[in-house]
Amino acid sequence: MAKNTKSQKYNLEERTAKFGETVISFCKKLPVTPITKPLIIQLVKAATSVGANYCEADDAESKYDFRHKIGICKKESREVKHFIRMMVGAVPSARNQARPIWQEAKELNLIFNTIFRRLSSKIERN
Repeated sequence: MAKNTKSQKYNLEERTAKFGETVISFCKKLPVTPITKPLIIQLVKAATSVGANYCEADDAESKYDFRHKIGICKKESREVKHFIRMMVGAVPSARNQARPIWQEAKELNLIFNTIFRRLSSKIERN
């Protein structure tokens, strides 16, 4: 992943879009076999879903809707970690390229977990 400036680092809409783009670029370089084809499809779907759901969360109609969409972001970012692991199992030579993607998925997952937990505790207090 490219280094971000401080302001870009905390712009989640841009960060999640770049994440999806990076995963697409990574997947385009992978060999397409009966094993990798479904993994590629799932990986691209999960990675691009993170940004799409964050955009939906940003336009949420309520706190509950926002929390729901952030929950999806949290799940999808975790799913990317899983499919990256499976892809490295299928294509061991992709390990070095996959490592920063896995790390970014982990960081995004931690961010969305924090947002989800904080919002959940605020909603429960009301």
